[in-house]
Amino acid sequence: MQWVPVPLPDPKKVKALREALGVSNPLAQILVQRGFDDFDKAKSFFRPQLSALHNPFLMQDMEPAVARVQKALAQNEQILVYGDYDVDGTTAVALMVAYLKTKTEKVQFYIPDRYTEGYGISKTGIDWAKSQKVTLIIALDCGVKALEQIDYAQTLGIDFIICDHHTPGNVLPKAVAVLDPKRADCNYPYKELCGCGIGLKLVQALMTNPQFDEQMLLPYLDLVATAIAADIVPMTGENRILAYFGLQQFQKKPRLGLAPLLKNQQTPVTVSDLVFKIAPRINAAGRMKHGKYAVELLLADTPEKANQKALRIEEYNTERRTLDEQITQEALAQIKEQEQENSASTVVWSEHWHKGVIGIVASRLIENHYKPTVVLTKSGSTYTGSARSVKGFDLYSALVHCQDHLERFGGHLFAAGLTLQEQALEGFKATFEQYVQQHLETASKTPSFSYDLEIGLDEIDLKLYRIIEQMAPFGPQHMRPIFRSVNCLDTGKSRLVGQGQKHLKLEATDANGLVVSGIGFGMGHHYDTLKKGTPFEMLYNVDLSTYNGFQTLQLKVKDLRFVS
Repeated sequence: MQWVPVPLPDPKKVKALREALGVSNPLAQILVQRGFDDFDKAKSFFRPQLSALHNPFLMQDMEPAVARVQKALAQNEQILVYGDYDVDGTTAVALMVAYLKTKTEKVQFYIPDRYTEGYGISKTGIDWAKSQKVTLIIALDCGVKALEQIDYAQTLGIDFIICDHHTPGNVLPKAVAVLDPKRADCNYPYKELCGCGIGLKLVQALMTNPQFDEQMLLPYLDLVATAIAADIVPMTGENRILAYFGLQQFQKKPRLGLAPLLKNQQTPVTVSDLVFKIAPRINAAGRMKHGKYAVELLLADTPEKANQKALRIEEYNTERRTLDEQITQEALAQIKEQEQENSASTVVWSEHWHKGVIGIVASRLIENHYKPTVVLTKSGSTYTGSARSVKGFDLYSALVHCQDHLERFGGHLFAAGLTLQEQALEGFKATFEQYVQQHLETASKTPSFSYDLEIGLDEIDLKLYRIIEQMAPFGPQHMRPIFRSVNCLDTGKSRLVGQGQKHLKLEATDANGLVVSGIGFGMGHHYDTLKKGTPFEMLYNVDLSTYNGFQTLQLKVKDLRFVS
């Protein structure tokens, strides 16, 4: 692992901020590094306000979108809310349906079938809408590239409003409104909203009147926070404000459908809980059966319904884990068999792999072989797949380069989906490999840890931990601070713990003499060298351990290396 320090900030700004806030030098440095370099910026950072959310009408096409929804409500039209089958899409659909149901009974939702329809807006879905006498479809987390589908809907007398956050093509669909901050002509100040976040901006715009108060958005923010965490969008700007209040909503009045997924958790809900407990379960419905079951759970209006639907979701998640492990092992074997270990990229496929878990498998393969990865499986007459990237490599641009081999594709910098014909597999693999070889920088071929500061162990105390906690929620582009300490030694009390003795329970000191404890998961292999008295340095987060009601500081060790 490469250790990459964040560039040191301007010492004058650090000194001024340290004096203005009365915080330690390390904290002042971190705040300046992250752009909060004066008192006012730091104050608004530590005390997020819903009033700081941007005016939704700054988003291109918001006015026609609001006008069309208001017309549909006034004329009692049948409205369909259409969304993708992942967490961002299903939470967005649940949010929009929940809001519209406060205005009309004529609202339904539609989630495409991952296996028969695939990602995005389908002709099947539009035909179903027509059969239900729908005249307005609000599409969430999809649609910005659905040119032909929108044209088809127009011939059936169905209007579309698109709420998407994916990068548009050169031509936009002929919808009534296309709400997407990534549009070239959109001047909305914040570009990193997820699909559910853009759905919330439409709801905010629909709510806007002289009596509007931002507190009216609170009942929807648990859904938005879940989508922000699951979709791995930057935890900055509006996303951080929405996630902050969304997590508070979990504490004050959790949604009936989300509460069972946390299994009566007693501690405050964190972003990690959303990522590792809630998101996989919501996703499991669309992966293993159908995304509509996730929306039904999120819209459950009694505890009985919520618990019943959560049990079914839990079954899907158990099945998903089993398949995930099985297919990952098969894919690793294929990489070895095809001698792809020394290639710049990984491209694997099989006819029988379950379409619902190949995205997870792609991420697993990157953990083993750190390189841009594509995993494909047979879906009807074509192969469909998921792609995942590594830091510093633009996956979407790579697929643009390979588009002559593809039927369709879409996605982000680090994650994408694609479809191609069987006869194009080898050509795609060769072209993708060539592009990766030419564009993958040397630094991107090795996993790296970026760390904030080098500090002495004597600078770690409860005050440091508590102020770091006030910097939450953490996420991409605003991660929990990672510190580096050097010239560390084992005190003689470090030991191996956990099943198979795989984890390292560390007790360390440095030249300043302070003793700290830490946990290094999966670092048991360092134990023998540690016990020889070899000096080491480490990267870690400052965390808190609770045992028998007592709380003590504990380092969560991210990486450790010895100094000869």
